[in-house]
Amino acid sequence: MSDALHLVCPHCNAVNRVPAARLADAPNCGQCGKALFTGHPVELDAASFDRHIGRSDIPVLVDFWAPWCGPCRMMAPAYAQAAGMLEPQVRLAKLDTEAHPALAARFGIRSIPTLALFRGGREIARQAGAMGAADIVRWVRGQLG
Repeated sequence: MSDALHLVCPHCNAVNRVPAARLADAPNCGQCGKALFTGHPVELDAASFDRHIGRSDIPVLVDFWAPWCGPCRMMAPAYAQAAGMLEPQVRLAKLDTEAHPALAARFGIRSIPTLALFRGGREIARQAGAMGAADIVRWVRGQLG
């Protein structure tokens, strides 16, 4: 059995195979050469959403948000801080529900911000409401526990 993990590049969306033991070694994309982990959430759109959720072997936490949402804007720095704390074990991503309402509807997003945790292409947990960085990290680790 191979210990290689599939990781989607946050820059070019190429799928990379990385040995699990090398995740913490700051791996680069084989296609574009940029870092696979940046310590910042990945901005997703309709085209990249399914690729990141479905092809990544590590869990992906998605922040469903909108630019007009005050609590979303207040949580953004904490979410970015959580990305630095959770990578490379978890990929953090953001999806603008205003720009991509069909994806928000597909997942039944009724309030924002909503965090949805995906593993193996399926949603495994959801949390609505703004949270601080420590709370985000604690919640994610508790779900993956």
